[in-house]
Amino acid sequence: MTKPSILSRRGLLIGAGIGAGLLPLSSAFAADAVPTPPQTEGPFYPAGLPADSDNDLVQVRGQQARAMGEVLHLEGRVIGVDGRPLAGTLIEIWQCDARGLYDHPRQPGRDRRDAAFQGYGRMLADADGRYSFRTLKPVPYPGRAPHIHLKTATSDGRRLTSQLYIAGDPMNERDGVFRAAVRQPGQRQRIEMKLAPAPGVEAGALATEMDIVIA
Repeated sequence: MTKPSILSRRGLLIGAGIGAGLLPLSSAFAADAVPTPPQTEGPFYPAGLPADSDNDLVQVRGQQARAMGEVLHLEGRVIGVDGRPLAGTLIEIWQCDARGLYDHPRQPGRDRRDAAFQGYGRMLADADGRYSFRTLKPVPYPGRAPHIHLKTATSDGRRLTSQLYIAGDPMNERDGVFRAAVRQPGQRQRIEMKLAPAPGVEAGALATEMDIVIA
């Protein structure tokens, strides 16, 4: 089965209330904007990249089945603290499936994971620094609030590893990794995703707009 391509959905997201009121880069970001805080990579970065590692994690190439769980369209820009787009940045994301299981040899109960969920995806930011992923709304597992891991590498060699969380989830404040990342003003907004229904993007799906700010 051929996987559909994922195009930029900025206009649709704005129409759904995500990203409404975005300003031009020159005015939306003052110099020295708060960067996305670094966080631990965690134990479950893929031991080997899956054969299908594109930016649609919900549909594995060659399979009819779609991953279990609630679809989330995650998109935004990769920019510097001055607001300028960082074209060509490599963005990677990975997360557990709807059962709370990673595709990793160290994952207990790995044999029960959803084989229809890709679990990992990567792409390059376009000329405007934009990226987009079709993935799942993250779910909790013992000891952790729901989160999506991300890693970036800019064309000039700057690297960032961080995690994204669901805004307002009560588990955030009990998660030690989250608490350590939001000690300075402005850091919370860099890692908390505000989710909203996006029927204009995909029926029954959620969407969020998250800029990744690189120091």
